[in-house]
Amino acid sequence: MREHYPSRLFHKTPSWVADGSVFHIRIRCAVENCIELTVEETAKPLLESAAFYTTTGRWFAHLFLIMPDHLHALVSFPKEENMSRVISEWKRYHTRQLNIQWQGNYFDHRIRNEAEYLEKAAYIRRNPVVKGLCDEPEDWCWSFEGGTRRPGAF
Repeated sequence: MREHYPSRLFHKTPSWVADGSVFHIRIRCAVENCIELTVEETAKPLLESAAFYTTTGRWFAHLFLIMPDHLHALVSFPKEENMSRVISEWKRYHTRQLNIQWQGNYFDHRIRNEAEYLEKAAYIRRNPVVKGLCDEPEDWCWSFEGGTRRPGAF
């Protein structure tokens, strides 16, 4: 007998997770999306809004990198912000503004220590190289780094 799995995951940061904890977030486009995220008229507003959310305190984007059909981010959320709500509102805004069709869900993984943070950041930066989109991570122009991670965010 097959077990029943929920069709949608509900992302809620547990109360015991420290304020400012870092999460690896991956958001994919829906299969029917016909807009490539890495064209300038799409990528530029995506990066600008990642920076805007950082400036306004909705999240802190340590690293935000756009690929043609998905994006990766290392992001911290203030305690008073609900991760699912923030991401949902961000996705909804870009659906309305840029007509991007996103998958209904997203991937999140809490980063637990400095070594994992460095490993995930390297993985994200290498993603365009592995996919053959550029030769070196520093050649990729569709990324945003918000600055240094706050100490004690694990």
